[in-house]
Amino acid sequence: MTRRTRRFAAMSVVAALALAACGDDDDSADEPADEPTEEPAEEPSEEPAEEPADEPAEDDMDEPAEEPADDMDEPAEEPAEGVSLADVCPSPVVIQTDWNPEAEHGWIYEMIGDGYEIDTGAVAVRGPLVAGGVETGVDIEIRSGGPAIGFQTVTSQLYADEDILLGYVYTDEAIQNSAEFPTVAVMAGMEKNPQILFWDPETYPEIESIEDLGEAGVLVRYFGGAAYMDYFTQSGILSADQVDGSYDGTPALFIADQGASAQQGFGSAEPYIYENEVPDWNKPIEYAYINDAGWENYAESIAIKADRLEENRACLEQLVPIIQQSSVDYVTDPAETNTVIIEAVEAFDNGWVYTEGVAAYAVETMLNDGLLSNGPDDTLGNFDMDRVQGLIDIAIPVYESLGQAPKEGLVPEDIVTNEFIDESIGL
Repeated sequence: MTRRTRRFAAMSVVAALALAACGDDDDSADEPADEPTEEPAEEPSEEPAEEPADEPAEDDMDEPAEEPADDMDEPAEEPAEGVSLADVCPSPVVIQTDWNPEAEHGWIYEMIGDGYEIDTGAVAVRGPLVAGGVETGVDIEIRSGGPAIGFQTVTSQLYADEDILLGYVYTDEAIQNSAEFPTVAVMAGMEKNPQILFWDPETYPEIESIEDLGEAGVLVRYFGGAAYMDYFTQSGILSADQVDGSYDGTPALFIADQGASAQQGFGSAEPYIYENEVPDWNKPIEYAYINDAGWENYAESIAIKADRLEENRACLEQLVPIIQQSSVDYVTDPAETNTVIIEAVEAFDNGWVYTEGVAAYAVETMLNDGLLSNGPDDTLGNFDMDRVQGLIDIAIPVYESLGQAPKEGLVPEDIVTNEFIDESIGL
């Protein structure tokens, strides 16, 4: 799978090198943990650290944040047209993300209502789950990924902790793990994977695509273990002798070789960061999306363990359209949710730097570059089964060559479904 670039935004090369010691997000990205039942690296603390003063008491954590204790059976303040999840979904609805809080996750954080709390021990944000600002009768808990889970995959977390209902699973990750750790995505989080390769346009003014990087023989630095890179080298888009899996997630090496190499990143972040927040560079970069070179991955799709889909069908029927609409609401007016994201980042204080400027750029880019968009129709969040089949066709030989053979006879319906999608919801 194409996992998260470890974008600890450095203020200088020295700071970048210091942050590199925080670890890699892609060491195990394309291979599930040997023991999927292994507990996540950081268990939730018994009592939330840095709990806001107006939060409910600890023993009220599992209750909706502002719901009266003696009125459990009726959502007294919910308007008649509101959606109630109390009878069909667990509380809290736990969603495992793949990285630190960021705007690319904004459509999930959009569902957190007033009275939320930031739990620094669990590296999670909890609060009432809202639909259009109206409480649904259950809480939501959004867990950070990346360093918070020891850079393990989201799939491994779904199999390690039954409290997690849903998690971000990229389509290639689902293909890879389909034989032993199957998941089914119930909504395409992002229509296009934000993963990019970027380069210095002053050094390479003639480069316009990943194919051009291959023809020019430019060194490409990436996180080792990324399946898309094996596809590029096996298909001849890039050559094996021009790729370097030593990327550590910081700008240091790119700056040190003065832009002579290309590097992995996110189109919704690195172009802004390198031009505005890396003083040792502070100039534009050019980039091309991995998807546009043939590895057409759906990113941050909302997935569930395959064997838990049936028992949660009633919940998903109500919840998935809420997530769809949350995506629309977030990109329409992201300011309030971005404040929550930045507040969480600052509270977690794990070396991840995230600013209002990056968040605003991310939303603009997600829309302009079609990262968060409708599919080929007018619906947001549904899967194109022909496209999924195309990725299966090119991914199977890659994973087989790595000794990670997917399920025999794998078809799109094994790993994705449009069953719960409301076709009327779109941008």
